[in-house]
Amino acid sequence: MAGITVAFTDLADRVRCGERRAIARALTLVENGGDDAQALLAVLHPDTGRAHLVGVTGAPGTGKSTLANALAGEYRHRGRQVGIIAVDPTSPYTGGAILGDRIRMQSHHGDSGVFIRSMATRGHLGGLAVATTDAVRVLDAAGFNPIMIETVGAGQSEVEIAGAAHTTLVVQAPGLGDDIQAIKAGILEIADIFVVNKADMPGADQAVAALRAMLMLGARERGQRQRETGIPPWPLPIEETVAAVGKGIPALVDKIEEHAAYLERTGQRVLLERERAESQVRDILRAWLLRNRLAALPEGELGRVAARVAEREVDPYTAAEELLAK
Repeated sequence: MAGITVAFTDLADRVRCGERRAIARALTLVENGGDDAQALLAVLHPDTGRAHLVGVTGAPGTGKSTLANALAGEYRHRGRQVGIIAVDPTSPYTGGAILGDRIRMQSHHGDSGVFIRSMATRGHLGGLAVATTDAVRVLDAAGFNPIMIETVGAGQSEVEIAGAAHTTLVVQAPGLGDDIQAIKAGILEIADIFVVNKADMPGADQAVAALRAMLMLGARERGQRQRETGIPPWPLPIEETVAAVGKGIPALVDKIEEHAAYLERTGQRVLLERERAESQVRDILRAWLLRNRLAALPEGELGRVAARVAEREVDPYTAAEELLAK
C-alpha cells in the first residue's frame, strides 16, 4: 500500500490545486474502488472535512436537479466554489447513470467554480451510490464548499442521505400526491429544511399547510429531546421556491447558512462528523468481512447452499450459519 500511496501523491497534489482533469480521474478511481482508490483517499484524507455537505432529496418530479442548479448559481453569486454529486439510477446495459444530471445543469458548463458529477447507484438502495462519500471527500479536498448531494429520488428509502450530509433538504412539490409523503416518518425526521418547490403551481398552499401540521405533531418530541440533551432544537423551516426562475433561492441559501452556523454553535457538527466516520468504517468493515468470508469458502459452495435454500431444504439463516461455520 505504501508504494501505491507514493504513486498517487502527484494526483492528490493536482486535486488539491483544483485541476479539473485530475479531479475527474480521482472520482473515476473512487467510483471503481479497489487499492488505487484506497491509496488516493488515504493521501487526501487530511485535507477533507472542511466543506459543508447539503443533501437534496425528495420524490421524483419535485425538481431536485433544477433546485440544485439554482442553488449552485446563488452560491457562485456569493463567490463560493460548488461541488455537486448527482446520484442517478443505473443503466441495465452500461452500468452508468441513466439520467445524467450534468445534461440538466448546462447553465454551469465551463464554470471552473462548479464541478458536477453524475454517479450510478449500481443497485445500491437508500438513494446514494456506494462510492458517494468517497467522491465527496475528493471534492472536499479540491476546495469545493458547499458540496451538494442529490439523491436518486426513491421516496422513503432516501433516509441514507441524513448520514451523509450536514444539512438535508427534503423537496416537495404540489400536485404530485406528495401530501402523503409529508406524513412518512422517515422522510419527516431526516429534514433540516423543507422545500416546497414549484410553489407557483396550484396546491402549493396545501402542501405547506400539510408540512406545518406534521411539524406541530412532532413539536412535543423535539421538546423532549431538548430536555434530554440541553441543546435547543433547530426550528425546522419551510421554504417556498420556484427553482426554474430562481424565486426563493437566496432565502433558501440563507437558511442553509443559518443551519450550518447552528451546527457549529451547538457542537453538533462535531458529533455528525464522528457519526459519519463511524458509519463509514462500519460499511468498510462489513464489505471487507463479507469479501474475505466468501473468498474462504470452497469453490461452488455458496451456489450449492443457495440451491438447497431454493429447494426449501434449509432456511436462509441456517444456510448462512453453515457457511460461517466453514
